[in-house]
Amino acid sequence: MSNFPACPKCQSEYTYEDGDNYVCPECAHEWPKQAAEAAGESTRVYKDAAGNLLQDGDTVTVIKDLKPKGSGGVIKQGTKVKNIRLVDSDHDIDCKIDGFGAMSLKSEFVRKV
Repeated sequence: MSNFPACPKCQSEYTYEDGDNYVCPECAHEWPKQAAEAAGESTRVYKDAAGNLLQDGDTVTVIKDLKPKGSGGVIKQGTKVKNIRLVDSDHDIDCKIDGFGAMSLKSEFVRKV
């Protein structure tokens, strides 16, 4: 089974690779590989530790004690974080935590409320 994307014109699953393009044998539509790869990257899905979908503005709860680097304190399990912002980096969530200020968290350490 091939891992090539379906044809954007006729939705055929029998596409094949030809140089720098994908080709559909059913409707003869050709499209560049880079456009298909860029479209796949823009649809990143963010999920919490339980597998729930996260969106900007959600409220989450920290599921384990976290010790931020460069800080003397600990973010305790159960701490609520309101109004998160999702970003495309190693730490998926930008937020503001009372008593700590602005910081980044990984989505694997939070659960949606």
